[in-house]
Amino acid sequence: MLQFPPWKVILVLLVLTWGVVMSLPNVVNMSGAPSWVPHKAVNLGLDLRGGVYLEMEIPEDEVIGSRLAVFARDVRTALARTDAHAQVPHLAEVHGRTMTVRLTRPDASGNYPIEDAIQRIDRVNGPLEGGLAGGKTYNVVRGGLDSIIITVPENSVNLMMTDALSKTRTIITRRIDPDGVAEISLTPSGTNRLILEAPGEPDPERLKDLLSRDGKMTFNLVDDSPSSIAAAQAGVPKPGYRLLTGPETGPLLIRDIPELVGSDIATASQGFGDGNRPEINFRLNGNGARKFFETTRANVNKRFAIVLDDVVMSAPNINEPIPGGNVRITGSFTIEEAQDLAAIIAAGEMPAKVQFLDQRVVSSTLGEDSIQSGYTAAAVGLGLVAIFMILAYGLQGIFAVCSLVMNIVLIFACLSGLGATLTLPGIAGIILTIGMAVDANVLVFERIREEQRSGRSVWTAVQAGYERALITILDSNLTTLFAAAILYFLGSGPVKGFAVTLAFGIITSVFTAFVFTRMLTVFYMKAFKPKSLAM
Repeated sequence: MLQFPPWKVILVLLVLTWGVVMSLPNVVNMSGAPSWVPHKAVNLGLDLRGGVYLEMEIPEDEVIGSRLAVFARDVRTALARTDAHAQVPHLAEVHGRTMTVRLTRPDASGNYPIEDAIQRIDRVNGPLEGGLAGGKTYNVVRGGLDSIIITVPENSVNLMMTDALSKTRTIITRRIDPDGVAEISLTPSGTNRLILEAPGEPDPERLKDLLSRDGKMTFNLVDDSPSSIAAAQAGVPKPGYRLLTGPETGPLLIRDIPELVGSDIATASQGFGDGNRPEINFRLNGNGARKFFETTRANVNKRFAIVLDDVVMSAPNINEPIPGGNVRITGSFTIEEAQDLAAIIAAGEMPAKVQFLDQRVVSSTLGEDSIQSGYTAAAVGLGLVAIFMILAYGLQGIFAVCSLVMNIVLIFACLSGLGATLTLPGIAGIILTIGMAVDANVLVFERIREEQRSGRSVWTAVQAGYERALITILDSNLTTLFAAAILYFLGSGPVKGFAVTLAFGIITSVFTAFVFTRMLTVFYMKAFKPKSLAM
């Protein structure tokens, strides 16, 4: 218990040195340090740094409607002509949570091929990810002599909402923090809500604008005949088409079912075109490039609309088949607009447009006040504990204070190394740790006192003190660690911040109190060979 061979001393010193190096960015500039060393201070949370708080909800009806619209493309493929089956002319329309597929032409016997159409649709109606193997995502039933009704059962709704929440989190992160350096916090709340905390962000309207965009990118065929557009403007659009407009295209009739969608896009970025004008460049993935080539080959001399959130960004004429899958959008963009649009396109389409339920802006001044108050409380707490320990235990108390300082250093090293975010409750966890960290030392020192009073020598007293206090120390700290774990997994936001610093503090306090303080004590006893420890 009191043996510290050279390898153990080196290991302890390496841990302490690591802690000092990792925590240095919190007090000095480390811009020129090696790549494995953190180059900036601990991330500060919204309550310390100021920023924007947004609570958002994902509408269930929109998620279901969006999934049905995507399934409409599969329905079109299933009912197309194949080597074994004739084409089934139809018109698919989505209304809320229901899609109606109306067959538009009877067969040679005068009947509509409803059963054949249902069988062909069922072949593309597979299970959702996470659903039962062999199950069906949609209910497909006859709706009449010439129609099929497609609805979404409750079990599919639950899976779709889980998937939508996960995808929305990913997309929001990519839009707001494409480089992964903005230190945002995005926390689920229930089955369809998200809480976004963006420290340091001064403009909530910019965030809301970025997030309120669906990011729904589609490539649609166009009917630009004046008569069709005039009829649509009069309220009678061509079946299967809708009237959309754009800043540079004017009104156009856009086919409802797109030829390509946002999932066919591999990458998107802001670039510069003719005359150094900002533009958006994107590249289609392999499947998208193939579909794009086939579509342009089959529709030469027709117009092809690139639509983002129901706005026609561009509608060029197809002069020849376009291979390669490289596409660009030109227009009257500023650089910032092109960058934001590229981020939206690259992040992908939202499963549904988010609705904002709550918005708060925390000023940086309030955050600075919180930091100063937290530092003051920590300094006062550390000072009072140090005075008590030195008065109560003398030299051993000084060793305990040194251990306590290293404990705080190691906590900040863990926060810096893991990229964790420090919040105001996190500071409270550190302050609590300051008080708790000396518990192990107090238990050991009191044991040593008892052993010395019973007549044991200083070496045996110290040996017995550490051995007999070990179980008590581990028990008390493990129960607190379990409590911190429960707070982390069941809590959110500030509660998580408190749990993180408390957990780090428990682990580091056991190390510093039971290893570092013991090592200092052993070094002192070997150097000065005292007859007893004054405490």
